[in-house]
Formats: sequence, C-alpha cells, structure tokens
Amino acid sequence: MTALIDEHPHLGVEPVLRELHVPSSTYYRWRHAQKEPCERHRRDAELTGKIRQVHEDSDGIYGSPRVHAVLKREGVHVGRKRVERLMREAGLAGISPRRAGKGFTRRDPDADLAPDLVHRDFTANAPNRLWVTDLMRYTVLRPSTSGRTRLPMPSAGSSGHSSSRDDN
Repeated sequence: MTALIDEHPHLGVEPVLRELHVPSSTYYRWRHAQKEPCERHRRDAELTGKIRQVHEDSDGIYGSPRVHAVLKREGVHVGRKRVERLMREAGLAGISPRRAGKGFTRRDPDADLAPDLVHRDFTANAPNRLWVTDLMRYTVLRPSTSGRTRLPMPSAGSSGHSSSRDDN
C-alpha cells in the first residue's frame, strides 16, 4: 500500500486509501512505524547484537540454550524462546553434537586399511611396551633425566584410536 502511494504521489493519499478501503489512521500509523520502530523492535535489534557477540565469542559453537545462559549470567533479562527466535531470524545456529542422520564417517572401500599392530590385544607385558592413542598426532618426547616421559595433552573432542607396539 505504501509503495503504491510512494510511486504515484500525484494521486494523493486520501483518494487511494478510500479506493482501497483502508482507514487513513492505519496508513499513518504504518508510516510512523516504518520511520520509528516500536520499543520491542528496538530491543530485538539490541538483543540480536548481543546474541551475535556471544555466538561469535564461542566461535559459532553455542546454540540458543548456551547463548541464553550466557546472557542470563551477564544480567540480561530475556526469555529462552525470544533468544531462539532472534537467532533463527539472524541465521545463527550452534553446532550440535548429534549429527542427525549423518552417523559415523564412512570409509573409502577401496582404501588400504592401516595395519592392526596389536591385533586388538590391548594388554602390555611390561610398562612402556604398548602405547595406544586416538587419531590425533602426538609428539613423544624423549625421557628426561628423571626418567619420566612427557606427552602433550590431547585436545578435546578427539576420537578414534591408533596404536603401536614396542616389542624390545
């Protein structure tokens, strides 16, 4: 309606509204709302900015429950459903630990399998004879003068396993 009046200003506002059976008060309220949004829309825009910031600070991992918890911890009074709606409208989504329908990684049937060096036997005859780890790459440091071997800490979220056996 406003586009029609804007495109044809020579027609005049009142005659167009009369033909469309729209009260002039509705038209002017609509025009005012376009120029100056209501308090709820202004607050939504402000909250969306805060939600974006929390989402970016989490590297895009946090979904609406965690974003809501962070906002609550920061003293922002906002409902969970409102956070969900604003995130949806802003195109923000967290990363779910459950991959719906994707399941596990599918291996290439033509690929060569890695050798099973321990033959699924995870018992060691003596200390420092069998080391088992996940698919992360670890740097094994040589023993220090105290005789202890130091390993870097694994990162969170690593999965799978690989192994090697030392039969010296």
